[in-house]
Amino acid sequence: MSEPSLVTRDLTIRFGGHVAVNNVSCAFRPGELTVIVGPNGAGKTTYFNLMSGQLPASSGQVLKDGVDITRMSPSARAQRGIGRAFQLTNLFPQLSVLENIRLAVQARSGDGWRMLRPVGHFRRLTEKAERYLEETRLTKVAHQPAANLPHGDQRKLEVALLMAMEPDIYMFDEPTAGMSLDHAPDVLELIAGIKADTSKTVLLVEHKMDVVRALADRIIVLHNGELLADGEPAEVMGSRIVRDVYLGTSEGVA
Repeated sequence: MSEPSLVTRDLTIRFGGHVAVNNVSCAFRPGELTVIVGPNGAGKTTYFNLMSGQLPASSGQVLKDGVDITRMSPSARAQRGIGRAFQLTNLFPQLSVLENIRLAVQARSGDGWRMLRPVGHFRRLTEKAERYLEETRLTKVAHQPAANLPHGDQRKLEVALLMAMEPDIYMFDEPTAGMSLDHAPDVLELIAGIKADTSKTVLLVEHKMDVVRALADRIIVLHNGELLADGEPAEVMGSRIVRDVYLGTSEGVA
């Protein structure tokens, strides 16, 4: 078994008297897609925010490849290979799809906003961006403003931007939320392709159990900010405790 790429140890965050995430310890490995599920208010997105640095932990640790990153900023964590997909917040809506991806490629290359570069360098950035366009099937809309894309294509663009940053840990928070049944399979196929690369670690927060079944190697269940279950899908979905707490029923996880 490979060494964990991301570990949380007794990770906790308090908001006043409310404990939103309480002593959650988990290890995530390359080649594994873990889906985090739980009732509304269980702490799923908060746990994601602690791992990616959007929220500061009250106590506990986050380790990336054995290095303590608990106090690092989100940008510092991104430089260490943690990629978090955000719904539209990383897009420049008035720029074209190609320009958005090229900026992500440029940021990954370390150039930042430096524009005084050889023409050949700019061409290489464009060629790399075009490869991500092809991988995410966005070539036909390459020159459209990001703001004009239908919701499904905007989600694919978010995946393309994340891929352009070349992380080794991919984090998706409800990647198919608000999508039609026609467009959701496209995004799920992209995530499955990332999962197929055994050097990558993939984490999802997801409510839709059909998505969980289609993608998960492992399921983590949070309840009231605490780790309720952690295991293979069949084991977790068959757990009476999970059924009772997650759905308030013993009829099985739908």
